[in-house]
Amino acid sequence: MAMQLGYTMMTEQAGPRDLVRHVVGAEEVGFDFAVSSDHYFPWLDEMGHSPNAWVTLGAAAQATSRIPLMTYVTCPTFRYHPAVVAQQAATLQILSEGRFTLGIGAGENLSEHVVGGGWPGADVRHERIVEALQIIRDLFDGEGYTNFRGEHFDVESAKLWDLPEKRVPIGFAAGGKQAATIAGELADVLVATDPMSELVEQFEAAGGAGKPKVGQMPISFGTDEDAAVQRAHSLFRWFGLGWKVNAELPGTAAFDAASQFVTPDDVAGSIPCGDDVDAVIEGAKAYADAGFTHLALVQIGGDQQEPYLEWVRSSLMPAWREAFGS
Repeated sequence: MAMQLGYTMMTEQAGPRDLVRHVVGAEEVGFDFAVSSDHYFPWLDEMGHSPNAWVTLGAAAQATSRIPLMTYVTCPTFRYHPAVVAQQAATLQILSEGRFTLGIGAGENLSEHVVGGGWPGADVRHERIVEALQIIRDLFDGEGYTNFRGEHFDVESAKLWDLPEKRVPIGFAAGGKQAATIAGELADVLVATDPMSELVEQFEAAGGAGKPKVGQMPISFGTDEDAAVQRAHSLFRWFGLGWKVNAELPGTAAFDAASQFVTPDDVAGSIPCGDDVDAVIEGAKAYADAGFTHLALVQIGGDQQEPYLEWVRSSLMPAWREAFGS
């Protein structure tokens, strides 16, 4: 099964100028698409960064010419009002000349608590993002003014004055069947972080057949495998906690405490570390087998991007094309 290879602009581990430089390099070596995280906080203090994703993506749109760009993902329900997210997405689509996809998700307490609105239960967060999706879709329609009265959001006579010629596709992040159903019914792209075939099946059954399914997988490239494992443990030991935990923790200290018993061996067992191309291809096959059409790799370590990009060009890319086409 063909599966496109993506690059991740991990805003939690690099500053904005470096992120733009890295995605330019990703385009040059042949990545099929790029995604960007959108956080106010890094997961751990050791990561050290968290610039504004939208400003950075605007710069990336101007610095690149071919590579598609996507938020992975924006939460349009706390830090941002959905009407503002719709305006940002429409503008970025114009700047990128049709290369942008708006990926949205229900968010994490880690980044959304900063506006002081509290952090409600999962059911309420789910209600909020469905309303946000309805508002964004209506604004993208561009048919007169949008007025909305919901349980969680109000929109008063809103209109996007600069709409792109190509409508912005919307990706919806799903961790369970209910969200996958909403994605199939109301979105254009399924977004998921685990290779769960049941999400793909539910998405397609709800109307997503033939639409893109985008996953994400971290790796820690390095010619010194032990150093790559230690880097992954330092920066990504939170990854295995699972999204039900990750969505709830309020700050970097909480993530540090929650992951304090995760060992380097635990990390090495779940994240490909080193320069073994076959290990990355094997990990990616789980996504292809589950029905994903796109997979964005996260290279762990903001200061490791240049050697990673060269390794992708010389070693990983040929093996990827042989294994997955595209």
